[in-house]
Amino acid sequence: MTIRLLVADDQALVRSGLRKLLESEPDLDVVGEAGDGEQAVWSAARLKPDVVLMDIRMPVMDGLEATARITGGADPPRVLVLTTYDLDEYVYRALRAGASGFILKDAPPEQFIEGVRVIARGDALLAPQVTRRLIAEFVRRPEQRLEPRLEHLTSREREVLGLVARGLSNGEIARELGVGEATVRTHVGNVLAKLALRDRVQAVVLAYDSGFVLPGDR
Repeated sequence: MTIRLLVADDQALVRSGLRKLLESEPDLDVVGEAGDGEQAVWSAARLKPDVVLMDIRMPVMDGLEATARITGGADPPRVLVLTTYDLDEYVYRALRAGASGFILKDAPPEQFIEGVRVIARGDALLAPQVTRRLIAEFVRRPEQRLEPRLEHLTSREREVLGLVARGLSNGEIARELGVGEATVRTHVGNVLAKLALRDRVQAVVLAYDSGFVLPGDR
């Protein structure tokens, strides 16, 4: 199955380089490019890509607004944020806008390509070590609000949500709880279903925004 991609970046050389890298893989097809956020929104609606690779700092409309508009539509593509360093001040806001993860522009080619595939599969792309620092540094949680959906989780599911929010991978959660990874995947799936969330990125955002987990919790 071919993964259809839209590359949104205001630098033509970056777009060209990404297209060359991505199209070197038989299962990846760049169906369009966008030089600003407004064009990205229009192209996403017209081309129906599976994944949008979104730069944040772009003219006309920035990547934050473009991400929110794209993910707010019906049957939206998944958005992978491109950033130049792992504590970009806009990354967390992009995740709240609906992005499914982020990746460094200077990531090794094989890591970059695998990241695109991860997002296309419907998973979230948040490197655990980066997630921990990102959340601790940039969550600016408003006054804690009640989140009734959390009451539907079992005690084990709440435990799993807390570990997901801390940035642990399924394997790390499995070791922490002394269970198999398949069991962890089942728990994560149940959490997402009960909370009506698309992926674990949204679970991380909800956990912090609701006060279920606080920045710096370990």
